Amino acid sequence: MSPLDWIVIFVYAAIMLIVGWYHARGNQTADDFLLGGRSIPVLALGLSLFATLCSTLTYLATPGEMIAHGPMMITQVAAHPIVFVIVGFGLIPLIMRQPVTSAYELLEKRLGRGIRKAGASVFLLLRIGWMATILYATSFVVLVPLLGVDPSWAPVFCVVIGILTAIYSSTGGFRAVVTTDAIQALTMVVGAIVTLAVISYRLGGVGGWWPTSWPAHWQTPSWGFDPSVRVSFGMLLLSTTLWYVCTNGSDQMSIQRFLSTRDAKAARRTLLVAQLTDATMAILLALTGVAILGFYQATTSVDPSSIQQQGDKFFPKFIMNEMPSGLAGLVIAAILAAALSSLSSGLNSCCAVLERDFLADPADARLAPELAAHQSLRRLKRLTWLFAACAVVLGIMNTLITGNLLERCFKLVNLLTAPLFVLFFLALFIPWANALGAWLGLISSIATAVTIAYAPDFGIDLGISFVWMMPCSLLVGIIVGVLGSAAGANITQQNSARELGKELP
Repeated sequence: MSPLDWIVIFVYAAIMLIVGWYHARGNQTADDFLLGGRSIPVLALGLSLFATLCSTLTYLATPGEMIAHGPMMITQVAAHPIVFVIVGFGLIPLIMRQPVTSAYELLEKRLGRGIRKAGASVFLLLRIGWMATILYATSFVVLVPLLGVDPSWAPVFCVVIGILTAIYSSTGGFRAVVTTDAIQALTMVVGAIVTLAVISYRLGGVGGWWPTSWPAHWQTPSWGFDPSVRVSFGMLLLSTTLWYVCTNGSDQMSIQRFLSTRDAKAARRTLLVAQLTDATMAILLALTGVAILGFYQATTSVDPSSIQQQGDKFFPKFIMNEMPSGLAGLVIAAILAAALSSLSSGLNSCCAVLERDFLADPADARLAPELAAHQSLRRLKRLTWLFAACAVVLGIMNTLITGNLLERCFKLVNLLTAPLFVLFFLALFIPWANALGAWLGLISSIATAVTIAYAPDFGIDLGISFVWMMPCSLLVGIIVGVLGSAAGANITQQNSARELGKELP
């Protein structure tokens, strides 16, 4: 790291703090802090939605996956048109009809307050674990090798990143989060392009790193639903579609951005911007992985047997050893951008859920609205720091989970995504859904996800890959929830009939 690299990184961090300070004066109420007054431009919201879901995990895992296993994973971009149709025309119109701030207020209207709190609790567990994994990846996997320091420094990096994010998130609120997200999205795109440009220049053009034959360590393409292979196109298409549908249809971070627009049409355009940026970034990161692999194969002697185990480390290694002064700082800033954008969105959304679903008293809002709004705003700023501290502590503990970054995403980050959507599916699409069915569906879905994700860690071979976790847990949760609701409705009818029989002479 040269002085110029450090200057680039410090300038980037300063910009984030300035944005937070600039937007602080616009936060007069809790609604301003959480939704930006529902007047944020669609382009900024779309970039923010992309940056929120494209964390450091994605930024590092995609090139690492491409290096270690080949391009099968990138075929997931084929799911984006399907996702846009389902979410844009199926879910967004339903969501936008509701005058809510927290997504889980929707659950109370159909399934009761207990299910609302259950859904909110699942979201908080999901996103705190997600933020912790982001901090782990940024500190342990990126900054330690890039800076060439002892791994004991990684907890310090976790703390510094957590403090920086909490400062501008707690001062600027949702407007600052969206603005910084948009800046960070562009930084991520530029970082990938710069890496490709440097490698192409060093090797005399794209032909210098483009593979002329299929590398022996890459997975052979599989286009069906074969459970015996690590990743197949059919299974990946299904899993990716379900992940985006579940996330955009039940996750506060996505729904919060849709609710910040004027109407369903604007929310749909927000989704379109996010999907287009996501597909572009996925392709750029996949090409980055191919280029880095080609670079090391052309310039050094790479042991093929070590590539699959070390795939996640090649990108940071290239930045540390091969990037020109100044450009290395830019790419590191892009990696930090991926972390900060996701962390700030996670903090803001977690604050919204804890405040609206657990702490806010509707009676106070009716009796003294101005005082309640002021107290809520102060509480939200304190909650930002509380969640940042939780994420930092869990990020330091994240070393206990095994697997590469991609597998960490499935084992921890995506563990509760489908179970959470089960509740929304029942609330939005099953007329006879009730609290009993929702509880049964949620519990069975979580049990299925945990079993598929962690059975191999206990020496149990289920015969299916980890990518089956989401579709299986979603299917089990929906079936159990629908049948459980039907049984619950039948029990209620029988009890009502008995009570009526007792009242009749």
